[in-house]
Amino acid sequence: MPQSTPPRLPPNLRVAIIHDWLVTLRGGERVLDAMCELFPHAVVHTLVRQPGIATPRIEAMKHVTSFADRLPMAQQKHRWLLPLYPKAIESFDLSGFDLVLSSSHCVAKAALPGPGAVHVCYCHTPVRYAWDRTDDYVSGSSPILQLARPALHVAAGLLRQFDLATLDRVDRFVANSQNTANKIAQFYHRHADVVPPPVECDRFAQLPRVPESERYDLLLGGLVPYKRVDLAVEAWRLMPDRQLQIVGDGPERARLERTAPANVHFVGRVPEDDLAKWYAGARLFAFPGEEDFGIVPLEAQSAGVPVVALGKGGALETVIDGQTGVFFHESTPEALVAAVQQLDQLAVDPDTCRQHARRFDRQAFLDQMTVIVADALQAPRHGRSRTHEVA
Repeated sequence: MPQSTPPRLPPNLRVAIIHDWLVTLRGGERVLDAMCELFPHAVVHTLVRQPGIATPRIEAMKHVTSFADRLPMAQQKHRWLLPLYPKAIESFDLSGFDLVLSSSHCVAKAALPGPGAVHVCYCHTPVRYAWDRTDDYVSGSSPILQLARPALHVAAGLLRQFDLATLDRVDRFVANSQNTANKIAQFYHRHADVVPPPVECDRFAQLPRVPESERYDLLLGGLVPYKRVDLAVEAWRLMPDRQLQIVGDGPERARLERTAPANVHFVGRVPEDDLAKWYAGARLFAFPGEEDFGIVPLEAQSAGVPVVALGKGGALETVIDGQTGVFFHESTPEALVAAVQQLDQLAVDPDTCRQHARRFDRQAFLDQMTVIVADALQAPRHGRSRTHEVA
């Protein structure tokens, strides 16, 4: 929804921002950070929070957490608490707010706005656990999680029912990609505006590139099964003359590190201020999993780094095949290796990558969200369900 001058929002607007959980700093938290810039006096509500993990802007906000946050090991084992989250999200008292702005990939969209309040949901994806990616969360994981697979499918079915029963609590859906908007239409039968997540282009373009002899291939993200970091590890096993640096942490790290070849290095989580340096030293960026959008390939391109990505999901909207990167279409190490070799043959212009990433710059996100919120505040509201029933 482009507009040259975004409208002014009402003064003294009382805003609640709802974010599922705040225990890592990934793409969803980049969106949350921009929401906090839009509404610096909002109150951030999260099911579970680990203080100190987020950006300075997020940390400076007023925070409210649910009863789930007070359970033992909640921050480390937050996914195990999934059955509690429907009740936990309904426990927030939002009666004092005019606007509820949710950042949802799980149950945040089911928060209960007060009478007369407007709820705008920025949807990263319809709940992956419940709809189309249930098995991805236990694929390749520990034997304990494999034993839990039947229970996970039961929980996914109950969560689907809850997800559908609470749809009318959202006045306006915003999707992070056309891919996600299509899923919202398929699963929820609702329209969604598309506003890509914010990319801090200036931040990642400001450092000079390092000499060719010092460069490496880069993968950055959470080490969880559906991101298919295992595929990259096996691909780089077939390319022993290349160095792959894996930046990030997660439950899959120990297993992957045990079996990784010598040319694959696990850096772990790095300080927020160091991310730009890692991009600046990269020869290429590997994106082997299917994401609903994925900010990190655009961060890489904003630093002038081309991307090798699985040709599915959000990558189709963020990478230009043959210009800012190369797609591979089969989830095999061999296909990924072939894409890397193809990229080596291309004369990718770093400025082309940067210019493409500019389309997703942070200011575009702020402007578009301002327009959508202002429009939603003027639109008529409908009645909402206060409780849910699970058959």
